Amino acid sequence: MTHCILIGAPVDCGKRRRGCLMGPDSYRTAGLAEAITTLGHTVEDLGNLSPADVTVPDHPNPAVHALSETVGWTRTLAQAAQEAAPRGLPIFLGGDHALALGTVSGMAAHAKAQGRPFFALWLDAHSDIHTPATSTSGNLHGTPVGYVIGRDGFEGFPPVPAQVDPANICMLGLRSVDGAEHAALLDMDVDVVDMRRIDEDGIRTPLAAFLQRVAEADGMLHVSLDVDFLDPAVAPAVGTTVPGGATVREGHLVMEMLCDAGCVTSLDLVELNPFLDDRGKTASLMVDLTASLLGRRVFDRPTRSHG
Repeated sequence: MTHCILIGAPVDCGKRRRGCLMGPDSYRTAGLAEAITTLGHTVEDLGNLSPADVTVPDHPNPAVHALSETVGWTRTLAQAAQEAAPRGLPIFLGGDHALALGTVSGMAAHAKAQGRPFFALWLDAHSDIHTPATSTSGNLHGTPVGYVIGRDGFEGFPPVPAQVDPANICMLGLRSVDGAEHAALLDMDVDVVDMRRIDEDGIRTPLAAFLQRVAEADGMLHVSLDVDFLDPAVAPAVGTTVPGGATVREGHLVMEMLCDAGCVTSLDLVELNPFLDDRGKTASLMVDLTASLLGRRVFDRPTRSHG
């Protein structure tokens, strides 16, 4: 039995298209807590958090959007992660991917306090390894990996308490990486698994190899699941749609393998924009994927009607 701690993070400042602030309550409406308790786990819902009230100087890059609010969220969520992690499995309900600036840095600090290696699985169409200095859009939801691995250019942000080793990050499902991010990835040991590699080798092989490394290190694994990891045909409720994403079955296989591995210690559910959804089907799919992570199997998956 796992004690799951739901932490609402209605972060909507990481990009300019609004709507992700409705994400946490959409997961609740879609029955996330009920799906978890049906599997025999316990649930504690901390409600929706608010960002710390901070003011930081403008960034040298004039394109940067909502810097002070993003820094405030980073502080709030890093603290929330460190407070919740000793008591159970934190599940951060987003909110856009800028929330991971706080959730990942907080969970890495927790792992360091426990004396265990920290790993991250990035399920996303994008690598999110920009910095505020390199981002041409200025949308900070594209920067969390850059922040937690200690890249320069994060003026105004709190120092990262426990930098994440790039070699301990697996990016699964990439299919939209710009030139600056590509160049950065070439200079580090991130395990990059793009959709071509998945097409050629399947999704199981690279994930199994990564999970074996986590197990051998007795690592703590944070999973950051972005709606755009999935193909927009099955998960339309995201403002950053990129065709050619993971299928429903591939998504469930990933989650089932994570459940079998037993090493997941925290989870992000990010970039759900209910304003763009089709009768709640994306929220329901994300809830189903979470249930697979927590032990639901193929034969006991409920039949859903979207009519």
